[in-house]
Amino acid sequence: MSTSKSKKVQNNSLSRVEVLSQALPYIQKFQDKIFVIKYGGAAMTDAALKKLTIRDFVLLSCVGIKIVIVHGGGPEISEMSKRLNLPVKFVDGHRVTDAKTMEIVEMVLVGKVQKDLVNLINVSGGKSIGLCGKDGKLFDAKPIPKMKKFGLIGDVSKVDASILLTLIEKGFIPVISSVGADSKGQNYNINADTVACEIAIALKASKLILMTDTPGVLKKRNDPSSLISKLTISDVNKLVKSKVISGGMIPKTESASSAIKKGVSAVHIINGSQKHSILLEILTDSGIGTMIIK
Repeated sequence: MSTSKSKKVQNNSLSRVEVLSQALPYIQKFQDKIFVIKYGGAAMTDAALKKLTIRDFVLLSCVGIKIVIVHGGGPEISEMSKRLNLPVKFVDGHRVTDAKTMEIVEMVLVGKVQKDLVNLINVSGGKSIGLCGKDGKLFDAKPIPKMKKFGLIGDVSKVDASILLTLIEKGFIPVISSVGADSKGQNYNINADTVACEIAIALKASKLILMTDTPGVLKKRNDPSSLISKLTISDVNKLVKSKVISGGMIPKTESASSAIKKGVSAVHIINGSQKHSILLEILTDSGIGTMIIK
């Protein structure tokens, strides 16, 4: 090996060691803590990025952080509906979910997306198991009266986290689909952010991490350099009133505020389409997204 090549390898190795050294205090701080991660967006639809992200989840689990994943799957639902010649209809950004569409939602989320994630975690060296609201009565669903025009769109009425606590104590990474049923057995399609928030509250999680396709909360729309790295609940309320927080970021920050008020220590909104985004946010001094605290 030439001297220049040897030096390059040495420098690369040194960089890796420095990264690990910087991560050590965070690994020590978060050991045995529960992180609930809402996983969706580009990080889930890009196959190569998905593998990297899953490996990052397994890495966090291996250093002693207890991981619970709640996933979405909107693009996959739309794709399967088209393949089965079922109409894909959205009104005001909400998927219209009639009985036939609800069958597709459950088939895709619980039958395909969830099992693919479980398999990837297992192949990457972790131990995973898939659940939805109906498994072990993890969470009960209820209709949302004001959403009736959208069909079977529901909310979480109650969470029983005991099955999750048992699984994570045994070293499993639960992967949860956002499908639940009410007391009469009627299935509902529930927003994955909502499910992740309620699960985090029930588990008294140290962190709720929302992986999105945006960098976080921005002072100026479409300007990543205007990222706000840390906010309090009071700051969030002010930014909503001044319309700095708008559109799809409003329900995310509302979920974050609700989770923090009910005991979750911090909520992070990060861009999951960036490689190793969750490690950069959790295990480095600077982070890459927006952290919301009490």
